[in-house]
Amino acid sequence: MTRDAAFAFLLVLTLSGCTVGPDFHAPAAPDATGWTREPVPATSASATGPGGGAQIFATAEHVPNAWWTQFGSARLNAIVDQALRASPTLDSARARLVQARENYNAQAGATDFPSVDLKLSGTRQKVDLASFGITQVPNPAPFTLYNASVSVSYVFDLFGANRRALEATLAQVDYQAYEMEAARLSVAGNVVATAIRRASLQRQIDLTTQLAQTQARQLAIMQARYTVGGVAEVDVRSQRTLLAQTRASLPPLETQRDAADHQLATLLGAAPSQFAVPLDALSLDTLHLPNTVSLTVPSTLARERPDIRAAEALLHQASANVGVATANLFPQISLSAGIGSERTHIEDVVNGLNIWNIGLSLTQPLFHGGELRAKKRASEAAYEAAFADYRQTVLQALQQVADSLQALQNDATELQARDDAAREAQANAAITQTRYKAGGVSEFSLIDAQRQALQTMLDRTRVHADRLTDTAALYQALGGAPLPATVVPTAVSDTSAPTAPVR
Repeated sequence: MTRDAAFAFLLVLTLSGCTVGPDFHAPAAPDATGWTREPVPATSASATGPGGGAQIFATAEHVPNAWWTQFGSARLNAIVDQALRASPTLDSARARLVQARENYNAQAGATDFPSVDLKLSGTRQKVDLASFGITQVPNPAPFTLYNASVSVSYVFDLFGANRRALEATLAQVDYQAYEMEAARLSVAGNVVATAIRRASLQRQIDLTTQLAQTQARQLAIMQARYTVGGVAEVDVRSQRTLLAQTRASLPPLETQRDAADHQLATLLGAAPSQFAVPLDALSLDTLHLPNTVSLTVPSTLARERPDIRAAEALLHQASANVGVATANLFPQISLSAGIGSERTHIEDVVNGLNIWNIGLSLTQPLFHGGELRAKKRASEAAYEAAFADYRQTVLQALQQVADSLQALQNDATELQARDDAAREAQANAAITQTRYKAGGVSEFSLIDAQRQALQTMLDRTRVHADRLTDTAALYQALGGAPLPATVVPTAVSDTSAPTAPVR
């Protein structure tokens, strides 16, 4: 190699370190200092009954990863763990992550290293010398030409098109990793919410059944009174209407309970007919309201919520694609070489090398009808769209946390009022029971007091379940640290240099 050729080759290698296009920087964290317009109270309202304890909202650096364990139910923990192991949704997310990694490995191997190919061929040929203007020499007999060669090709990444493309592919790996983490968080949240709803529905069915029985006893007493002329027919019909309405509310509750069972089966990767997890032991009494709720700050949300990190990965990918489109405007240099043996007898192929080639080509786009610059503008617009999507994802996350916090405050206040009503109704039923034993009131009045107590308990049950559900929704909205067994995405720390393949 001459001195000029060596210098040119060294210059090409030096230019290969240049990378055009924007270097990606993660967007700034939300600058909001609080979750809601008014500061979040340190504690919520409290009630004396089950699930009525005051919740303390304590500032923390991170939300617990396995946050469902805060409900203190071994049965719930087992159901969530089973769902995280068997959910088809997670199987799909896991396979997509593997696919993204292997796509990156394939692209990294194709761009970071030269392509080396071995070729073996045999061709039967006949040469017509007359077609070359040679008429005095007789044509040779047909012969077979055997070829064995090795070819090498490599494209010098002068302006970083390949590195930017590789960076975009690695960002896709990050996206799929965060999508898997988001899927795990969603599956856990759906299992907890469905389990709470199922427990609430079962309690409502039990209380409504007792309420219908109480109303049936009242109807029997009223019918007896009507027979002797003690009450009007309209009163009896009103009681029948009330009983029929109560009984009519049972089938919808049972339908919702059965649908919750079927949804849990799906979340756990089982057919409804094959779902064998005992859920009767999972009642509202076994679910304890977390007394202390870990609450992070908005800036932490952007670093811990997987859907925000996934949107950031897509933004990174869009940024890298701008670099690819920019680099395509500049020259591209490629090197190719080959060496081999070409013989008319196959046994002579291994006797020595008699053919070789080496080439260096430069391609500079001159005129493509505006295609390349239009693609660059399109990639820049795609980046702006990805940035807007990222901002929207952050705003929706902030909204979900704010909604959950406000719902928890209102749930606590409503539960306090419902608890007061339930305690008053129970006290009234107890007083009426005493008076009935003393002969001061009728059996109908006693049953009516018991009916009122059951109705207030039914109302309290709904709010109790809402408080548990909204607590779970808050934990899910905060995102938290990566869940158990979550694969941590590979981050791109240096966008100006190629990254090693993902293993």
